[in-house]
Amino acid sequence: MVSEKKKRIFPKNFLWGAATSAHQVEGNNKLSDWWAWEKAGNTAESGRACAKYELYDHDFSLAAELGHNSHRLSIEWSRLQRPDGSWDNSEWDHYKKVLSSLTAKGIKPVLTLNHFTLPKYIARQGAWLNRNIIDSFSSFAEKTASILGGMAEFWITINEPNMLAEMAYLKGEFPPCRRDYKESLTVLAHMAEAHAGAYEAIKSALDGNAKVGAAKALTAFHPCRKNNLFDMLAVKKTRWLRNHSFINSLMEGRLTIPGMPEKILKTKKSLDFIGINYYLRQFVRWQGFGGRKSFGKTCPYQHHPESGDITDMGWEVYPEGLYEVIKEMMRYRRPVMITENGIATDDDRRRVEFIRLHLKSAAKALSEGMPLIGYLHWSLLDNFEWTHGYSKKFGLVEVDFKSLDRKIKPSGWYFADIIKKGTF
Repeated sequence: MVSEKKKRIFPKNFLWGAATSAHQVEGNNKLSDWWAWEKAGNTAESGRACAKYELYDHDFSLAAELGHNSHRLSIEWSRLQRPDGSWDNSEWDHYKKVLSSLTAKGIKPVLTLNHFTLPKYIARQGAWLNRNIIDSFSSFAEKTASILGGMAEFWITINEPNMLAEMAYLKGEFPPCRRDYKESLTVLAHMAEAHAGAYEAIKSALDGNAKVGAAKALTAFHPCRKNNLFDMLAVKKTRWLRNHSFINSLMEGRLTIPGMPEKILKTKKSLDFIGINYYLRQFVRWQGFGGRKSFGKTCPYQHHPESGDITDMGWEVYPEGLYEVIKEMMRYRRPVMITENGIATDDDRRRVEFIRLHLKSAAKALSEGMPLIGYLHWSLLDNFEWTHGYSKKFGLVEVDFKSLDRKIKPSGWYFADIIKKGTF
């Protein structure tokens, strides 16, 4: 008989769970820049979302039923700090109850400070383009650590800084809807400085008793034309800008973002772990020399012979890419946690297969000795998916947005079985 130890692929202390973000699930986030943008008619409205603000305990019970031992969530800055700088103690009490609900069920919180949204008054002051946000965010991190510090071991300062810089300041699809390449790089630099300040504040407030990281959107980049030297160069430059420059800046303690002047950050090696949000592969084609052109352009999937299954978000399912990006991060000699990985689909059978294949890639990384400490699926619940409204289904749990009833999907039970056995 094969022993239980030999059967198990994932270690018993592995962090298993799912992820959510405040604006996407809480509902009635009325004091944020996103809510104001929605009300101005720019995109779908989040409204009451999943009403997780009220139903958090029920949702965490579902997570516990599925065997989750960790859960990533964000707190909403705009609920907690008023325009005059004062704090709303009732909202701090609310988040204390939220974290207490998790720990009472044996679920470790992975606490995110910023998941895209900002207080309206911060947005009016210039949001991430205004250098003042660096100190404001550090103060918010320090306050959070002083109030909630003993309730969470793992902290994430900023979610997907590169994606926010791209979507909000380059493509103009997220508020404040800017379309300026230089501004997007400035924003990325300010977020690196803000992270470094927040890292120092959290570690100081908690006497070092916290593991602080950032959740980075990583993409598997491949050349559009295989073995074409120019496409391979474009891939190299794109991979550096989008996968590495932010993380490298934090580890070096100085800005290493292309196109930005070098600047010393508050601290070196300000990552105790690296959070990986992985969803897709992209093919890159050479555009030319100079500025933004050097990073190439993305080839449409339909024009590439190697592209595979496409999700409802228009992203290619490429499970091998999860292994590739984990391996990329090994240069920084830090533990890594999969902080988001999921598929938008109405066909839950596709989600089962997505989970199976991506966890095979995670298992491969573990078998080669890579320090992977956890896997958090995106998402626990079907939720508000930013500019896509409620049309994209990522959840392990189905939500009826009229009745707010929840129903665990077969993929949720499939994932639970892997968690229980530690293998497929």
